This record gives sequence, structure tokens and C-alpha cells, in this order.
Amino acid sequence: MVSRVIPVEDFDLVIFGGTGDLARRKILPGLFRRFCSGQMPPAARIIGAARSDLTDDAYRRDIKLALEEFVAKDSRPAAAVKGFLEQLHYVRIDATGTEGWSALRKLTRKDEATVQAFYFSVAPSLFGPLAERLHTHKIAGANARIVVEKPFGRDLESARILNATLRDHFDESQIYRIDHYLGKETVQNLMAVRFGNMLFEPLWNAQYVDHVQITVAETVGVGGRGAYYDKSGAMRDMVQNHLMQLLCLIAMEPPAHFDPDSVRDEKLKVIRALDPPKRDDIVRGQYESPKKGEDYLDEVENRSSITESFIAMKLMISNWRWAGVPFYLRTGKRLKARASEISIVFKETPHSIFDEDSGRHRNILSIRLQPNEGITLGVTIKEPGPGGMRLVDVPLDMTFADALGPETDDVPDAYERLIMDVIRGNQTLFMRGDEVEAAWAWTDPIIKEWTRRGERPKPYDIETTGPEDAAVLMHREGRRWLDIKA
Repeated sequence: MVSRVIPVEDFDLVIFGGTGDLARRKILPGLFRRFCSGQMPPAARIIGAARSDLTDDAYRRDIKLALEEFVAKDSRPAAAVKGFLEQLHYVRIDATGTEGWSALRKLTRKDEATVQAFYFSVAPSLFGPLAERLHTHKIAGANARIVVEKPFGRDLESARILNATLRDHFDESQIYRIDHYLGKETVQNLMAVRFGNMLFEPLWNAQYVDHVQITVAETVGVGGRGAYYDKSGAMRDMVQNHLMQLLCLIAMEPPAHFDPDSVRDEKLKVIRALDPPKRDDIVRGQYESPKKGEDYLDEVENRSSITESFIAMKLMISNWRWAGVPFYLRTGKRLKARASEISIVFKETPHSIFDEDSGRHRNILSIRLQPNEGITLGVTIKEPGPGGMRLVDVPLDMTFADALGPETDDVPDAYERLIMDVIRGNQTLFMRGDEVEAAWAWTDPIIKEWTRRGERPKPYDIETTGPEDAAVLMHREGRRWLDIKA
């Protein structure tokens, strides 16, 4: 199989926060890989903008160190590194003042043939000032796009204010709200599996699906993000955006066309069809450890915190396709393994012709986002050998690295793909403003109720699967969580 690399148009990409962790760890190494693949045009320019007082050469030296840290040695030939660094420029800028804006205006091109992209890799409080100054200083042209990172507000009111502020200066078609989960290869393959195969779509409904599980498990704690995380928690940090988007892609109706608004219209319908979860359908947890400094309360330096580091919940969707089918969502920190997986658990056969010793069996379609991206379908077969009809479940496995060979090593990561989509002007994998607001409208009442009750999350040991109450959430209906495997 030969993968095609389609070059993008000439562009100027300005990275506000160009010296920050995200730029050094993800954005610039990703752009370097696109440069090596031949996807970036020779005249493309990347402009770092930040508060540090750096020259172009000093910035290039810093980014060279970042490439050495975050790109494998055999993937960064010296000639490619030299060529990429020559496309980098730097501007010292004050996001809330006047310094640097004239210099940035002179450096960016305004011709219609050049795409302008402005990546806001900064705190959300700076989104508004940056958008305003790009407009005031006449830097953003008609072909400009802005990329904003999550969090998109911390509640419905702040999300509406943020959206209104951005729309004061840019059209909705110019705003790219990035969620790196949607750029993962397997997430997009979920749409291909659903809508490109006659095999699955007829079964993708309440008649055949028993339940759906979505798990995003992390082995790390809050680390250096303690102050931020303790004000957010798993609900705001993961469920309201990442898991909500995965849920939408699983549950949405087939769009009329694979274009941005058609796809996002169907995702929005799912969010609006979500029922408010019942109180006993949500489990909140907080990790603890016998070792001093390792538990959540120590890491956030707040011994009275009631913020959750784990959440499990049962959700129902009130529409014809999914009536009666529970969706179980689970995410947490300091769990036993790092894994992100979606599992479609199909119903058992309506009548078994085999005896009781054959056991219970059902088909499970698992879409694994990380690690080892791939898709498996569990199929029941006869166990080989004599001794009667003994049934066993085996996977039909399409781990990408095995099925597609070494070319998967060159598959762009999420940030690479999404940034190239920005340059192309393709918003399919980016959230629309009304999507964000609808997600917060569903989330806000849940968080407000938690705040009103003031209950502490259930404790759970590190390197486990979370609180026991999360298992009970499934067991009371005769179901169980699938194991979290690295």
C-alpha cells in the first residue's frame, strides 16, 4: 500500500505561545514531520510569537533542541532539520499590549494565494485579546484562520462569552476549535468502519447493540497541572470534550455528505438527545496512595479538595436508534494502564442451540485509540480439538501496524493531521461553536449539583481500575467493564 502525500497551499502559520510546551513538544515536531514528508511548500513560514526576547537564530536553536528531544534520531536527517529551521521566524509580542504587533504585521503575507493561520497555544484568557489585536492591527486577512485549544470555557456562560468574543473578529468558518482526539487515525477509522461497510451499519442500533463502553485511562497523575486540574476535574477536562466527541461519532446518524457542517450537524443532534444522568448513574473517584506526595490531595496541594480524578457514568440517548441502550463512559488518572478504547458490545443470540457448558458469548467490536491503534471484532468459534462443542471467542484483529505494514510509521499524529486540515480549510474534525455550547449546557447542571451536595469523591488506589462503585454501576445490570489493557 502506498500512502499519498498531498502538498498543501503556501501558508504563514503564527504560533502564539511559540516557546511553550505544546509548541515544542507537539506542534513544531509535527510540522517538521510534515516538512520531511514533502507536504509543506518551500515558501511556507512558521512564526513563533511569545514574550521571550529572542532573535530568529536563538529561536531556531531552541526548536532544534526540541526536535532532538521529541523526534527520533533516525527521523531527523541533518539536511531536513536545517531546511525546516530556515522556515522559522520569531517575533517578541505582548498579547495584551502593543509591543510586537507592527513587526508581526510586516512579517505576515496578505496576498490571497497565502493561507494565514494563527495558533492560539496560550491561556484561554488571551484568546480574546489576541483575536482583537489581529483585527485592530490589520494582520489577519480574508484568508485567515485561528486555532484555539481547549478548554473552551469552564461552563456554558464562559463558553458563550468566548465564542462571542472570537466571532466579533472572525467568522465561524475561520475558527478551528481543536480537540486532538479527533485527529487520531482510529477515530477517523471509526467513521470509515461505520459508514463505509454495509456489514456494520445495519447492526448499529438498539436492536442488536447491548451497550457501549468508552474508556480513556491514564497512568499519570495531575503532576505539574495540579492547580489547573483541581479547578476542572475529570468532568471538565475529559468528559465534556474528548469523551463527548467520541460518543457523538459512535451514536450519530449517517450524515448526508462527509463535509464539515453535515458531520457536525449530526454530532450536535446526539448531544441534544442526551438525557440528564441519574444521581446513582455517576461515580466520582479520587486516587490515593500510601506513599506521601503520590496521592491526589498532595499533588494538588489541597487536602480538602473534592475534585474528581476519575469518573464513570451511564448515559442514555433519547432517540429511535439508541432507545434503551446504555453508554458507559469511564476516565481517570493513575489507573493500572494507559489505554483509550471504544467497545460496541452486541447482544447475545436470541436462542442458543448449544448446551450450558458452552458458556455465554457475544460479539464485541473494539476500536483502540492508544496505544497500538487498531480495530478488533470478537467472533465466537469452536475451540479446536475433540471433546464436544466447546465455544471460544477469538479476535479478528486489524492492528494497523500489523495489517498495513511499516508504512504506519509514517502516519501523521493527531496534531500533524489537524494542522494540515487547518491549512486546507477543512473543519470536519473541529468543533463548531454550537457544539461546544450544547455540551456545556448538558454538563453544567451535573457539576452544579455536585457542588451543591459537596460530597467527596470515592477513594481508589493507584494502579487499579478505579473505585469499586464503578464496577457496581455495571454489575447491578448484569454487565461488567472490559479490562484496561496496555
